[in-house]
Amino acid sequence: MNGRERMLSALRREEPDRVPIWELIVNRPVILALYGDISYEEFVEREDLDGVTIFEDSRVVKRIDANTYVDEWKITWTMDSNGISYPVGHPIQSEADLDRWTPPDPDADNCLDSLRSAIKRFKGEKAIVFLTHEGFEFSHYLRGMENLFMDYVMNPSLAKRMARLVMDYKHRQIENAIELGADIILTGDDYAHRQAPLMSPEHFRIFVLPYLQEAVEVAHARGVPFIKHTDGNLWPILDDIVNTGIDALDPLEPIADMDIGRVKQLYGHRIALAGNVDCGMLLCRGSEDEVRDAVKETIVKASPGGGHILASSNSIHPAVNPQNYKVMVETAREYGQYPIASELIESYRNKNYIERYKD
Repeated sequence: MNGRERMLSALRREEPDRVPIWELIVNRPVILALYGDISYEEFVEREDLDGVTIFEDSRVVKRIDANTYVDEWKITWTMDSNGISYPVGHPIQSEADLDRWTPPDPDADNCLDSLRSAIKRFKGEKAIVFLTHEGFEFSHYLRGMENLFMDYVMNPSLAKRMARLVMDYKHRQIENAIELGADIILTGDDYAHRQAPLMSPEHFRIFVLPYLQEAVEVAHARGVPFIKHTDGNLWPILDDIVNTGIDALDPLEPIADMDIGRVKQLYGHRIALAGNVDCGMLLCRGSEDEVRDAVKETIVKASPGGGHILASSNSIHPAVNPQNYKVMVETAREYGQYPIASELIESYRNKNYIERYKD
């Protein structure tokens, strides 16, 4: 099987020839450390990953300084020394601002340039995962998260109106990405931190869930599977997320009490799972033997019967030890062959590597 076949088989909750290996994000410092100045796409080829993640393209409309810029959403971003951008300026400070604001054009030629390039390079060989968003994340980029949560209580109509404008753009962009040839749609809005969701379950169901549901339905109407990415402890809202019909959930942070074995037991008959080798402590500071054991444990808990894509618990970020990442991938290839060895299952099914990293 090739990478595309492997990933799509896992999303159908089937057993491919081996557990597919993919990563939501691999940040540049890790790529540089392992291979020098090559592109992310070349890194995917050299590591022979089964999927490639492609972001929507955004245009810089104003450069403030070398590290700070305004994009076409009128959001101000600053870039750190590792090339990672964070929103620092939010254009919607009042209802009047929203009255004057218009989203970018989702049909603009530049929106999907990276996706076109990936399709030309990988189509039919690796799963092309297009990463976009629903209504929540860009709403708090536009408004500021504290302001948005205040709107949920004080001005719910503003929050809904803003999410609708965002989702209209994202809805159209999902359609365009699928028409071009994306194999999988993934939305990256994060709903939770380590202890709990960022909002109450009630607010989640009112202000966030409808837009997730819509994104899933847009993909499914065009015959394309949908992966939901969100960090954090999702237990209070997990039923709601699964009930939207997502095909898979990523990344199931073990440090946030998202034990992949428990999620597999409760939801593995309905969704596939992607993850969840800890990247907060293990891949940064753990020994190579500890990484090997964690990968084996993850495979044992999530892979039997199919429906599992091996990945980190978030991303291969700049603090990850590059050699530990290599060990993770090599171990997954060695022990992720189907059927999963019974002796491996017997040895690792009752282990819990993450306990040593919890406070």
